[in-house]
Amino acid sequence: MPLVRIDVNAGRGPEELAAISRSIHDAILTEYGIPERDYFHIVTEHSEGQIYAQDAGLGFERTSNVVMIQIFTQEGRSGEAKQSLFAAIADRLGGVGVAGEDVFLGYVENTASDWSFGFGRAQYVTGELAVPSK
Repeated sequence: MPLVRIDVNAGRGPEELAAISRSIHDAILTEYGIPERDYFHIVTEHSEGQIYAQDAGLGFERTSNVVMIQIFTQEGRSGEAKQSLFAAIADRLGGVGVAGEDVFLGYVENTASDWSFGFGRAQYVTGELAVPSK
């Protein structure tokens, strides 16, 4: 059950934003085998000057089309699984016109007790939801 935050500069249309979100979700579906309805994305557009994404010393420049992605998910996946996910996301975003240098991703792990899906309860802890397998 990843929660995905997607930050972009303003100027993309609703269809393009939906395609970006869907591409990321499809990569997670394929790589992690999560259920289709585990689709929790927050897409935020920012005015000019609100996203800074400079070169981190790798020798390339990003454009104003940068897509900043934060994935919050349960711990336990291997480094290899994460690398495969990162590659799948970049590949799928390339299919909707986002260049590889414009894909920036942060991955944050937590535990089953860190999630509430409503009503102020930690459903993985209470047993209302089964903890997903890794």
